[in-house]
Amino acid sequence: MSTHQQDYNMVVIGGGSAGLVSAYIAATLKAKVALIEKHRMGGDCLNTGCVPSKALIKTARMVHQIQQHKIYGIKSASYELDFAEVMERIQTVIKKIEPHDSVERYTGLGVECIQGEAEVVDAHTVRVNGRTLKTKSLILALGASPIIPKIPGLEKVQVLTSENLWDLRTLPKKLLVVGGGPIGCEMAQAFQRLGSQVTLLEAGPRLLPREDDDVASLIAAQFQKEGMRLLLNTKAEAVMHEAGAMIMQGQTSDGRQEKIPFDAIFVAIGRRANTGQLDIKKLGLELNDNGTIRVDPYLRANGKNIYACGDVAGPYQFTHVASHQAWYCAVNALFSPLKKFKADYRVIPWVTFTDPEIAQVGHNEQSARKEGLDFEITTYNLDDLDRAIAESEDYGRIKVLTERGKDKILGANIVGPHAGELLAEFTTAMKQGLGLNAILGTIHPYPTFGEANKYVAGNWKKAHAPENVLAWLEKYQGWRR
Repeated sequence: MSTHQQDYNMVVIGGGSAGLVSAYIAATLKAKVALIEKHRMGGDCLNTGCVPSKALIKTARMVHQIQQHKIYGIKSASYELDFAEVMERIQTVIKKIEPHDSVERYTGLGVECIQGEAEVVDAHTVRVNGRTLKTKSLILALGASPIIPKIPGLEKVQVLTSENLWDLRTLPKKLLVVGGGPIGCEMAQAFQRLGSQVTLLEAGPRLLPREDDDVASLIAAQFQKEGMRLLLNTKAEAVMHEAGAMIMQGQTSDGRQEKIPFDAIFVAIGRRANTGQLDIKKLGLELNDNGTIRVDPYLRANGKNIYACGDVAGPYQFTHVASHQAWYCAVNALFSPLKKFKADYRVIPWVTFTDPEIAQVGHNEQSARKEGLDFEITTYNLDDLDRAIAESEDYGRIKVLTERGKDKILGANIVGPHAGELLAEFTTAMKQGLGLNAILGTIHPYPTFGEANKYVAGNWKKAHAPENVLAWLEKYQGWRR
């Protein structure tokens, strides 16, 4: 199909992070682009994901800090929680950020925004609201939705997920969280701090399976310290009603039965790509085993003009990765075959917003061993950091993986206060090819948490000090005396 027969250079389906960035880049490059969104601009991140969850976590953290008042020499402190007000504040936060992702903003940028449900007729044709759009390239940024497990009896209760949790206005007294991944852990801790009695049910042997063992153990210990009940190696089997109460029956890996009473249940066992509206075979698409759309290194989904990015494509379900992929989708869609770029996943950071925070970029021990890398580990404990001690937040550590005998950073893992902010320096260093020597040679203001990055670099330097040179220097300085 020749270019002059089409109405658009690009049609983007989905107004979340991946779709918005794709459309923005296309419009910036003077392409004619239409963006179709059936629900709300901003997608999951703004409306049901990153933004509301972090707003809730902030309130929960404030409650926790008030409860810790005696540490700071405050004899008494109290608070009165209005859960409905907490949830209304979250909606206020969303509304404040909404203009960044609004139809008005993107229309002003040159994007034609269409509210409606798209039907992909073929690789060059999309129908929406009775209109037929002809396009050279098509970008699928359809996102993903929470997976609801098939548990007998679950269909008879209201299941909370990351999508509808924000409709709550009454704090559950007993909250059952199913799933010990990042979303489950974040929300379990937040609700425990807000006053719910939380039980966290995880079928696997530990929380946060993508993290190293020491991280999972530290978070589990913190949760139990705060009064949360953890049931690991326990599979949810059935929901029942006994004596007017809702009960989840679970079975442990060693065959024991557990009966868990709850007032509300929050399910966070993963998310599945939204591909239901697509005729996969007709469009020449393939799905991966986890349901995401299979793409090539250039993010092409049909080997020609259909591209996919964000949660619908994977392999990472992070807002910032969706935005990262969107650049490749837009540029490749507009300029291929004249010029095309392979998506680069070498330096991917992520943060789990528990307390303490967990921040990771590149490899951790688990992934480095899986790939057979030859690496060294250098650590620095935050109980040694002056600023952390001053704020009574002297817990956690930084762990850096480097190539054996070199200062090249393979990955960094931080557990502790402000871990997400501390990670940025390691992410930049890895992206720009800088090693630990460069971090060590950079002035960090005192007293800050950022100094911890310099100290872990210093620990690496001490471990690699040239002993023969130091022995010579000792003799030289003795001669100088």
